[in-house]
Amino acid sequence: MQPERVIRPEDSPLAEMYQKYAPEIFAYLRLHTPTREDAEDLLVEVFLAALEQARFQAIPTEKQRAWLWRVARYKTVDLYRNTKQRPSARLEVLANALYFDEEFEPEQYTMRVERSMQISRRIQRLPASQRQVIYLHFVYGLRSRCIARIMQRREGTVRTLLSRALNALRAMTNWEEHHDRF
Repeated sequence: MQPERVIRPEDSPLAEMYQKYAPEIFAYLRLHTPTREDAEDLLVEVFLAALEQARFQAIPTEKQRAWLWRVARYKTVDLYRNTKQRPSARLEVLANALYFDEEFEPEQYTMRVERSMQISRRIQRLPASQRQVIYLHFVYGLRSRCIARIMQRREGTVRTLLSRALNALRAMTNWEEHHDRF
């Protein structure tokens, strides 16, 4: 049996790019797919698409990153189009959360989960473009310039979307808190 070959960044520019961008793209895919296996499959498809693109190596690095993100987004949409999604609980998420939060009291954990679910529900009520900007900025830590390339919009438009999304979330929170008191 032959040992597995380790891919080193010096082997090829695409391998270097994979090492650099695969973790963040995988995190995005994992967040938007029902199983880890689906996310892994889509990640492979994203980088295969880059390999199949003849002019991919010729474009600047920042544009390559944006291209990879766009392909990841499109592949995720294709997954939802091609399969019927049923609501399901991801047990590994709960198991990981419990494992990392063992030092906290159950009440604290329950409050954090409830707060997280409230925020998630509020984000889901936002328009799709505002949701996407929130995820790309806060979950993946991307700057407006990179988000603009991924979404194929102007940088000013991205900043406006982000501002409006945050204002809408504040308004929802204030409205819910006000109405919960009565």
